[in-house]
Amino acid sequence: MRRQALHIADVTKTTYNRDVYEPSDDSFALVDALQQELVKIPLSSACQCLEIGSGSGYVSCSLALLLRHCNVSASCIATDISVHAVTATKATVAAHQVTEVDVIQADLVSPLSARLQQAVDILVFNPPYVPTPDEEVAKGGIAAAWAGGNCGRVVIDRVLPLVDKLLSRGGHFFMVTVPENKPEEILALLSKNGLQGWLHLPVSVCLPSAIREPCLSQRNRCCSKSCHALSMLRKQSAS
Repeated sequence: MRRQALHIADVTKTTYNRDVYEPSDDSFALVDALQQELVKIPLSSACQCLEIGSGSGYVSCSLALLLRHCNVSASCIATDISVHAVTATKATVAAHQVTEVDVIQADLVSPLSARLQQAVDILVFNPPYVPTPDEEVAKGGIAAAWAGGNCGRVVIDRVLPLVDKLLSRGGHFFMVTVPENKPEEILALLSKNGLQGWLHLPVSVCLPSAIREPCLSQRNRCCSKSCHALSMLRKQSAS
């Protein structure tokens, strides 16, 4: 049974449905990494956070609660292209009485790029990482939560060029990956923009059955992963 902490979101108060990805092992791994790292990060009294692809809102809500627990005044933005996910995220943060999260329907960060340029202290991204045919990426619906195209990298590769533009000096980027995404290659790509990075210990992951079954029906592409690497990248501060 998963350990619950008072300062992360309660799954039973988290909204999801057939159109919204439910909190699963990858969501928990991401929140666990945030729990481990936030106590080590020197945060200012005010912190700008951004989650790209909030889904149910479990991660954004947990992040806001963790920062509140750390006595950090946070301003959080959660984006998702799905109107169903936006509705779910709003319901989740409301159920937890979290007022620090502003939920916006957007394709990645398209309407916010200028406003958030080099302003994000904590950037969080649980991407659609499952390797699929590229045409699956644009299908919409719940498929948008998992279909990652070639090497599971189609959406990931749209976000990577934004990381350096969004992060503040000393900002942190947390992202879920699986081995098929070539996480070491991702670390190397981002290191060219002055970021340091590492992989957290892998954890077992199995996607919810509502997502796993459609995956399995497509050319035997299994989206139940035996290990799930979580990469965390930290932008270097200028000396």
